Amino acid sequence: MAEIIQKDGTWVFDGDALRLTPGRDKNVSLLRRELGELLVPLAALAGISFEQGKKSGRLRLRLRDGADPLLHAAGGRLTEPHDPYQLLVEPDRYGVAEYFVDEVRNALLLDQVPSGPVDAYLLPGPSVPLSVSAGDGVASFDGERVRLEWKWQAEDAKSAAGPRTLPLADIVAVEWQPTVGLENGHLRFTVRAAPSKVPPKYDPNAVELWGFKKDPLMALVAAAVQARLPHPAARTARAAQEEDHPAEEAAPAPAPAAEDDHDALLRRLRELGELHRSGVLTDEEFTLAKQAVLKRM
Repeated sequence: MAEIIQKDGTWVFDGDALRLTPGRDKNVSLLRRELGELLVPLAALAGISFEQGKKSGRLRLRLRDGADPLLHAAGGRLTEPHDPYQLLVEPDRYGVAEYFVDEVRNALLLDQVPSGPVDAYLLPGPSVPLSVSAGDGVASFDGERVRLEWKWQAEDAKSAAGPRTLPLADIVAVEWQPTVGLENGHLRFTVRAAPSKVPPKYDPNAVELWGFKKDPLMALVAAAVQARLPHPAARTARAAQEEDHPAEEAAPAPAPAAEDDHDALLRRLRELGELHRSGVLTDEEFTLAKQAVLKRM
């Protein structure tokens, strides 16, 4: 096991997963503190690096594309203070950081973990229910529906319409954009049967953000919703199929070969183990789910 403890947080690697715990230092961002501890399976990693500096160094994890709904929802726009996959390292712990990197890299090589994209989320996303008040509204998500309520600062067009409830089944996509310079940010939901976009200031399906302290927390709402939408790889594959055969009736998918099905069940067992270790599944839920998979095998 490898471990590094800093004011910015604590990272622990047990050979199968990394446990990332944000520190309690006042400089740790509100987003990281609200997100809490993360359990990152080794299979979700594309790489790790350590950069030395005069005053401090920085450990960085690089996740495989499509592994984390938070990174997908943020679209690469999480700045350094809010990125949970970076850790500030004090100079007297540079040796520990380099040892930590070596341990993780060796495990990636031994397990032959590919660095390419994945077609399913390997992290569960922020827990729900979740509610964030920022910008001109309050966004809440209970796992099944999004509710948007407006503050007094909201435009009359939004306030007059009153609170808005969006069932998850009606949401096609979610977009989070932080405030940059004079450009306001937003949290926007693309809803089925309402594809047209107006500026977030007037959009009843969007919360406008102005760059205040709590604004980055809207990324957590975006990630929680994103984790429950179809994975982007699945949407891309479906779009490509429709483009190749626009006029053809969809043919039934061929039955998987026995070997492919067996491999899929093995992957499912590993996923269940990860969910159990991270506390998502109770002992009883894990046992029942594992028995169901073993019966299919």
